Amino acid sequence: MKLTVQDSSENPEEQVCKAARNDYEKRFVGETDFEKLMDEIGTAEYDEVPENVWEQRDGRYANTVVRKMWTLLTHLVEHGHYGPFEHPHITFEAKGVSRSLMAQITRHRVGITFDIQSMRYVGFEDADPTPGEAVVQIPELEDPGICGRNGEFSDAYEDQDDDYILEARRREYEAAMKRSFKSYRNLLEMGTAPENARMVLPIGTKVNMVFTLNARTLMHIADMRAAADAQWEIRELTEKVLEKAEEWMTMTFAYYNAEMKNRKNRLAP
Repeated sequence: MKLTVQDSSENPEEQVCKAARNDYEKRFVGETDFEKLMDEIGTAEYDEVPENVWEQRDGRYANTVVRKMWTLLTHLVEHGHYGPFEHPHITFEAKGVSRSLMAQITRHRVGITFDIQSMRYVGFEDADPTPGEAVVQIPELEDPGICGRNGEFSDAYEDQDDDYILEARRREYEAAMKRSFKSYRNLLEMGTAPENARMVLPIGTKVNMVFTLNARTLMHIADMRAAADAQWEIRELTEKVLEKAEEWMTMTFAYYNAEMKNRKNRLAP
């Protein structure tokens, strides 16, 4: 899986602060200097602001304004005032995620937009079915233990050694992938339409995805999908998204990652 940022709102945290100040201002925020809008905000102590926040500011704001922004942004998140975080948007490009992940991530429909590589218009007849190529490699092919929340060994495998388990899993998984892609190619050769032949392809087939979401939705997805009991692939995607988010909205996601991550299901969609 590869994740890159295609585009994002400029100065997103200033955007959040302006929106939040608008709720309490007599002045029109569109005609008021940003530093003046922040006049009434308290000032955090220097040691409360993480070092990477100072590194990311690049001299755009005076130190006092940075401290005021930190105070306001963390207060908004901590007290559940999430509306202002719906204004900044970021667009990601995800390469090589499974259709299984796609089914999970597209359940989030508020504040997020998707474009998914089509299995109707894109042919997969030349795809390599080896795990890690056209299909994802599940962690159980490398880890002999149980990696999912509902996995368990049957009596036939309970006492087998690790090497035996890994070899048996890999043999079964690879055989299933090869059968599926062979059937797909055969159906195409028999004149089956691609949108119908794709029915035999496994849910682990890799596709590419572009998605755009606002900062509030990003936090909501992180609440749901960065949790320890989330499925491994979507958890990996979410971790990568949070890394990029902290580069984009340094104050907001430095605070989220340090204080709020893994507190599953608290942030409403």
